[in-house]
Amino acid sequence: MKYVDFQGKKLSLLGFGAMRLPTMGKDDAIDFAEAERMIDRAMEAGINYYDTAYPYHGGNSEIVTGKVLSKYPRDSYYIATKYPGHQVLDSYDPAAIFEEQLKKCGVEYFDFYLLHNISESSIATYLDERWGIIDYFVEQKRLGRIKHLGFSTHGLPENLCEFLDAAGDKMEFCQIQLNYLDWTLQRAKEKCELLAKWNIPVWVMEPVRGGKLVDKLPESAKEHLKSLRPDESVASWCFRWLMTLDNMGVILSGMSTMEQLEDNIRTFSEEKPLTDGEIQTLYGIAESLKNNIPCTACRYCVDGCPMGLNIPMLIEVYNDLRYAPGVNSASKIEFMPEDKRPTACICCGNCVKMCPQNIDIPKVMIDFSKLLETIPSWKQICAERAEAAAKLAGNGGK
Repeated sequence: MKYVDFQGKKLSLLGFGAMRLPTMGKDDAIDFAEAERMIDRAMEAGINYYDTAYPYHGGNSEIVTGKVLSKYPRDSYYIATKYPGHQVLDSYDPAAIFEEQLKKCGVEYFDFYLLHNISESSIATYLDERWGIIDYFVEQKRLGRIKHLGFSTHGLPENLCEFLDAAGDKMEFCQIQLNYLDWTLQRAKEKCELLAKWNIPVWVMEPVRGGKLVDKLPESAKEHLKSLRPDESVASWCFRWLMTLDNMGVILSGMSTMEQLEDNIRTFSEEKPLTDGEIQTLYGIAESLKNNIPCTACRYCVDGCPMGLNIPMLIEVYNDLRYAPGVNSASKIEFMPEDKRPTACICCGNCVKMCPQNIDIPKVMIDFSKLLETIPSWKQICAERAEAAAKLAGNGGK
């Protein structure tokens, strides 16, 4: 197993993500026996970093992860979880949630603790002095109940910059969505460069884009990768690409089957670096997947927009949603003022006259608005998760 040094701690480069544990039908019904078998195998293979979060599997991920790990000496593993400040609630009580998490995981301290999903929709909550979220967790670190404090983000680079300016001096690591597609599609390269300037190491989530860079990859792309490396899986390419980057910490993989776990163990136990040509092959595949609106963010369109829309940013989010419709990206729009959303476009055509790429921007805004109608509301999702967590707490975590 490959390891990475973090402040004197030897962390397995492969981290076990507990967001996609094996289930028995419903997402909150974790198959405990199979999850235990997988974690036992991970420990045997030298994986010592386990990442869970308050809302995963309807609140059950923390319970199962903590229960299985409790069989092992406390100094033989590192457990990470997250504060759900990204959920849309009437009020926030970090102390109550933190105490509940310690109880659910059966530990007296967390090795790594994250502010969950700093984004355009949640940054105001995290920085709101009424809730004192950051100050509370800084204090828990001082008390030794948190060993290392960090955060995760799905936000745009501009959002990341805003948070770092406000609280970057208190953060020790940052978890971002990072893979060879999002290197450009979600501007992950810019995020990595920004974090490097702050000397904050990168933790990786979604290295295979929720499986889309494996199971959903076109057959022609799969066959090409297999022809270049017959003995390696398609997933291994994603991980080996990440190993070429600087400032990398733990690479998390949300494994649901023993087969996935064994494949990852093999990948992280062998030195088979990608060549420059192989890296360019991955970038070529990424470009073929995007099907992007070809906006270059020149911003000529912005000056002539009577509604003051940030058209390049809207197109950026639209491109992401066109590839993989999801709540995190859609929330960037939901939490914008109504008069700055794509629905505010009045189709005047000024932008089209100014666009060097000849993009029919009014049509793009209409299509974008229609796509957003098909995606569940982030507020609705958060309300459902909060209700599920409340029920779980009422049952004593059973």
